[in-house]
Amino acid sequence: MNLVELFIYPIKSCSKIALNQAEVTLKGLACDREFMWVDESGQFVTQRTHPQLAKVRVQQLGELIELSVEEGKIEPFHLQPTLTGTSKTVQVWRDQTIAIDQGDEVANWLQKALKLDDQSYFRLVRQSPNFIRPVDPNYAVNTDNQVSFADGYPCLLTNTASLAELNRKLTETYPISSQEVPMNRFRPNIVIDTDQPFIEDQWKTILIGEVYFDLVKPCSRCIVTTTDQNIGERNQLKEPLKTLSTFRQQPRGVMFGLNMIPRNTGTIQVGDSVEVVETN
Repeated sequence: MNLVELFIYPIKSCSKIALNQAEVTLKGLACDREFMWVDESGQFVTQRTHPQLAKVRVQQLGELIELSVEEGKIEPFHLQPTLTGTSKTVQVWRDQTIAIDQGDEVANWLQKALKLDDQSYFRLVRQSPNFIRPVDPNYAVNTDNQVSFADGYPCLLTNTASLAELNRKLTETYPISSQEVPMNRFRPNIVIDTDQPFIEDQWKTILIGEVYFDLVKPCSRCIVTTTDQNIGERNQLKEPLKTLSTFRQQPRGVMFGLNMIPRNTGTIQVGDSVEVVETN
């Protein structure tokens, strides 16, 4: 088994960046979900309510982050990330933490780029290095486990064979008009290649490169999986979530992928072998 794709999402719910190599920190891949959009009350904003966020392309240009939309109707915005902006309390699910506002200009750019209404004026915030956001203690391996602005865990792993099995079932359901979906619907960090669908359910600890990962919780999927990540529009048939629910429904939700916590820091890269250290 090998690691075949690596992704980070510098701004939560915006586009991915594919990497050949990534630094693993205690809170996940370096630069992953370091930023997010919040509303005026500090509540996090995602594709769950605003699928058009998928259209915001993100690139790292040295110290700058470039934001653009494919339509080209507005000039790209070049963000100079800051740790000296206004601090504010923000909410990610049940967690409250302190983040740093990135200024009016980027907020105004998003308003224009996505043609948001006056009721949807969002601010871009950066995670403050002075405030640790802990992993849910019910699933944490150690008391110092921490996470970025990801939903709850440092890293998400998916398996090519699991996606192939889902697409096989979708093709059976829609033999004329295929509803096959790409892996980007599931917004993983780490994609591994196997020939066994959902074999990852059996793993407890794996080693990739020089980094050990504990697989602590299956990932419960939501409406974001029905959003085309290229155009920011939802599938009218609610696929692939509808089909996935027919065979991956579990007590805590419809599962695809595994949430992971790194035990140590280090470097991983595409092509690394994946070793199963411990099974459930």
